[in-house]
Amino acid sequence: MDLATGIGLVAGIGTLVGVIMLDGGNFGAYFDSKGFVLVICGTVASTMIRFPLATMIQGLPIGVRYAFQMKSETPRDLIDEFSRIAEVVRQSGPIALENVQTENTFLAQGLRYIADGYDKEFIRETLEKDRDNFLQRVDAGQKIYRQMGDAAPAWGMIGTILGIVIMLANMNDPAKLGPAMSIALLTTLYGALIANLFCLPIADKLQLKFEDEDISRSMIIDGILQIRDSRSPAIVREMLVAYLPDQHREAYAAEA
Repeated sequence: MDLATGIGLVAGIGTLVGVIMLDGGNFGAYFDSKGFVLVICGTVASTMIRFPLATMIQGLPIGVRYAFQMKSETPRDLIDEFSRIAEVVRQSGPIALENVQTENTFLAQGLRYIADGYDKEFIRETLEKDRDNFLQRVDAGQKIYRQMGDAAPAWGMIGTILGIVIMLANMNDPAKLGPAMSIALLTTLYGALIANLFCLPIADKLQLKFEDEDISRSMIIDGILQIRDSRSPAIVREMLVAYLPDQHREAYAAEA
């Protein structure tokens, strides 16, 4: 689990609850069913108009999944892993890759291709297609949550306008002014909370996931192809070091 996501959600919700409790703890005053339904349903409806249903069904679970599971190998971890794997191939040959254990399923897929003797171009095309399809799904999820983050405050403002219209239409009936004012104010609150505590942070998290996976999977493809060509561990390592930022290359070289 990504601790930053959990801590952020707990801190955000805790701050909101704490402020309400300091104001007397009247949570009922901050809930309006009509305003809540308006913002939620309006946000979902506008998002469905923008994206195909299949994309939404696929993208929404990706956002929830990777918001809490951001773990991925760093480029330095992958370089060390490939150095170890290249050493195994140098000593025992490609068939030894059948016994190499790795938690990275994408890397394991590439190693299996080498062990089974697949052609280099087949390995490249298959892994690149797999990488591109995965990145496309993550990008679709990021776009969906960003759209919801943009739509929620807009629907909150729509609720505010509706509340004001209801108030103006019932100025002679004081009993209806309170509920109308509640819709006007709380819909703005709901829209802002949904956008800034959930949707937009998840969209940004998915963007980071996209960038991390693009780098790591590209590294894996290059490393797999180098091992397929029986390159030495030193050559594999030097080739993959090119993925490191300049300031990290010197530190990695010193440690190596």
